[in-house]
Amino acid sequence: IEIYLDWIVKEYPLDLSGWKIAIDCANGSSSFTAKKALERLGAEVTAFHNEPNGININTKCGSTHPELFCEEMKKGDYTVGLTFDGDADRQIMVRPDGELVNGDFMLYIVGKYLRDQHKLTNNTIVTTVMANLGLYKAMEREGIQVEKTQVGDKYVSEVMFRDNYVIGGEQSGHIILKEHATTGDGLLTALSVLEVMKNTGKGIIELCDGLKIYPQLLVNVKVTDKTLVMGDEEVQKSIDEVNEELNGNGRILVRPSGTEPLLRVMAEAETDEICERLVGKVADIIRRKYGA
Repeated sequence: IEIYLDWIVKEYPLDLSGWKIAIDCANGSSSFTAKKALERLGAEVTAFHNEPNGININTKCGSTHPELFCEEMKKGDYTVGLTFDGDADRQIMVRPDGELVNGDFMLYIVGKYLRDQHKLTNNTIVTTVMANLGLYKAMEREGIQVEKTQVGDKYVSEVMFRDNYVIGGEQSGHIILKEHATTGDGLLTALSVLEVMKNTGKGIIELCDGLKIYPQLLVNVKVTDKTLVMGDEEVQKSIDEVNEELNGNGRILVRPSGTEPLLRVMAEAETDEICERLVGKVADIIRRKYGA
């Protein structure tokens, strides 16, 4: 652990004196590292869910269940909050007002910063097709390219190493910073955002400005044959009609689950009501023809 701590504070040698940071360790591996690393950098750290017993990992805590931690953030006078998952390969931030800052926001914040520092290789970030449409639009406005991959950090990593991109990740908070590590590390991800806050003098709420998140709805449809659905003309026609109606102000995505007999139908649009209507339109056709 000491070797890891020595390494990570050398990667981001920040002065966080006077910062009050809350962390949710998910009763997992970050219980042994996050508080120590941040305190070495001078921060005052309040830790939650940092008493692992081998059973309580991720139980109503951490980045997969951040509700209690978000409430704690609103009660305290914190600069920012960090919430890890059990094995700490990913991390989601929490603003002082209790709102989540997921991987899309972190890619936006750190991607722009790296661009400004002339460190964003090929002026490109990497993310998956499930990233929020708002991220694509915000990056387009900034003149930054977005390389899309299939869902899964292994696909993000593959493209990053193939084409020498420096940052990529997923909405879940699994971010890869290739100049520092070859895989996701939640504490490293957190420090990359804290560096932007420190060097720009901007708080996390201000840094999130400019990225408008579109309402997103995902529905799983159990089917008899995933392959047949994906090749069905009527299904494809309904998808095309929806995307035509949205005209760039949203999208619909249909993809098979990699592990279950499910089709995932995801819509993004300007309101929840539009999402529900459009997902319903496509999902109903899939259920009628292939529902299990």
